[in-house]
Amino acid sequence: MIHAYVAEKKGADLKPFEYDPGVLGGEEVEIKIEYCGICHSDLSMLNNDWGISQYPLVAGHEVVGTIASVGNSVKTLKVGQRVGLGWNSRSCMTCEWCMSGNHNLCLTAEATIVGRYGGFADAIRAHSAWVLPLPEAIDPATAGPLFCGGITVFNPLVQFDVKPTDRVGVIGIGGLGHLALQFLHAWGCDVTAFSTSSDKEAEARELGADHFVNSRDATALKSVENSFDLILSTVNADLDWNSYIACLRPKGRLHFVGVVPNPVSVYVFSLMPGQKSISASPLGSPATTNQMLDFAARHNIEPITEMFAFDQINEALERLHSGKARYRIVLKH
Repeated sequence: MIHAYVAEKKGADLKPFEYDPGVLGGEEVEIKIEYCGICHSDLSMLNNDWGISQYPLVAGHEVVGTIASVGNSVKTLKVGQRVGLGWNSRSCMTCEWCMSGNHNLCLTAEATIVGRYGGFADAIRAHSAWVLPLPEAIDPATAGPLFCGGITVFNPLVQFDVKPTDRVGVIGIGGLGHLALQFLHAWGCDVTAFSTSSDKEAEARELGADHFVNSRDATALKSVENSFDLILSTVNADLDWNSYIACLRPKGRLHFVGVVPNPVSVYVFSLMPGQKSISASPLGSPATTNQMLDFAARHNIEPITEMFAFDQINEALERLHSGKARYRIVLKH
């Protein structure tokens, strides 16, 4: 039996729960969970913000643990190996997207906490292709958020061939933004942090920002027009996007990895003369996630975390909901 924490309905406190996972599939592995991060997406699922939640719901998709058992067709992972699992737990492995290495774009990809039980538990199962070995140089206690927040901000660097000579802005210094600053600094970019909180400037610079812009200051925004090859929006908030488009250089891109609550309204004419674009991306494929883990290990990049015991899960969720977390929360067995 797997022991977990479940929400029986929308917005309910989590309670102890157990279930029988059945026979282990041939291409599956079972992970004994040591740590599991809490992401804002877990809150969204627990509250059914996206209309796709199914109850009873076991959230949790930033899993780190050790392999407890492997299916009889698994050749790449071994019992006792420390691994991680993120938002996706399976893909078809046969469609054009999987076959081209873009497993995260598989139209039938299985999300770890959508229609199945996730990582707020003592164990979890997943297809072996999505379960990735953790480099020894990475601290397992803080690694969980790399499998969601980390790959979310790293994936655009690979997809858009971001160069060390590029000038990149990051909107928001939170759960995603604080990791984006670290990755972009290590990538070699000239990095600007945009934040509504001027008291975050010192920390933003410590994380890798070369410049800081108070985004509440219209004059400050005006001063950086025509400056950036890429602006990465990590916030879950509606902003004046046309102001940020004005900050892009010709061929610049405003890219979303934070889920803004309302439709993005921009003037097409603001894009046309400079051949600018807006875009968005999900988490990365297993191959890109492995690349991210290797890069993080090489450059000593890790999330800033707060630790809670698993039996403090409701207090931890409330901490995240309050907006006071700095910057990711991890549950520990």
